[in-house]
Amino acid sequence: MAVRFEEHYASIAPKLTNWLVANGCGYATACDVVQETFLRVWKMRDDLDDDASMVSGLVWTTARNLRTDLARRQKREVLQDEIRDEDAGAVAPSAAETDGSYLRARIRKALDQLPPLLREAYTLFQIGGLSIREIAQRTNVSEALVKVRIFRAKEKLQPLLKDLL
Repeated sequence: MAVRFEEHYASIAPKLTNWLVANGCGYATACDVVQETFLRVWKMRDDLDDDASMVSGLVWTTARNLRTDLARRQKREVLQDEIRDEDAGAVAPSAAETDGSYLRARIRKALDQLPPLLREAYTLFQIGGLSIREIAQRTNVSEALVKVRIFRAKEKLQPLLKDLL
């Protein structure tokens, strides 16, 4: 397992990080969750077969559980307003700004407005790059329900992001 573990990490970690960011984690938090996920999987390496789908499933399930635990902990915390007073009501940046922070913020805000089950299915599919079958297995629902959730998520996102299209 140790020899191929690096290959598993290299192929899964970027998609997992993107999925976590799309589901409301900050980039630094997403990186922390990915590291904690792979640390936990590493500790179980002697009990695992070097089967890519088995390792992938374990990684995604572990990360999903860690993200859920993190969200529960954060609900209990009192958070300060993340928007500075001078940024309230800010308009879209000029075309000269190329860092993409405005676009990421708009997409994150739109994704945050989706119900959690729709957001999870949509981001696993679009950002995580998982197939319908893989999403169904990881979320314990039928493939048909996964397709419905992705479709409904797209329907809800369209009006929220229509000015960006």
